[in-house]
Amino acid sequence: MARVPYLEPSDLAEADRDLLKRPIWLFKALVNSPNAARAFHGLGNYIRYGSKLDMRLRELAILQVGLLAKSPYEWSHHVKLGLDFGVSEADVHALIDDTAGKPTNLDEVSKLVLKGAREMTTDGEMTAETFAACQAAFGNEQAVDLTITIAFYNAVVRVLGTLKIDVEPEYQPYLDRFPLPA
Repeated sequence: MARVPYLEPSDLAEADRDLLKRPIWLFKALVNSPNAARAFHGLGNYIRYGSKLDMRLRELAILQVGLLAKSPYEWSHHVKLGLDFGVSEADVHALIDDTAGKPTNLDEVSKLVLKGAREMTTDGEMTAETFAACQAAFGNEQAVDLTITIAFYNAVVRVLGTLKIDVEPEYQPYLDRFPLPA
């Protein structure tokens, strides 16, 4: 159960109701602090709509963070979004296997993205070798966008965990279909 109430547009000042255009429970909790929610939306919207990073690779990086954090909310939401943005069911299973150190059929760039996300999530930063490989694969702009994406979603899973945001019923089937490893 969430630690703060899930607010509705009617609970907000008229000027803040736009913050719930996408009325997911995370946003309904964040609007308890409208200015923080607006700042949060700013970077999230850049990652989703402004970044030049390939959408499938972006979603793989986010899924890696969600898996490592064992965040049911993040995992369920981004399994759905990943499937919408080019991640296949085989990719999701391969991500789980790659994380466990098992061999996969993922392409080298996908494995590189997952490695970078694992390093940032578990060690706080990518190694020099991994970052250099990202620069070589993507160029500076997309390497920075990948870094920002991974860092932002590491923050997101901590917000989700601390605020105890519940998984909405419409996202539960994705969690049931691809359960987080124990």
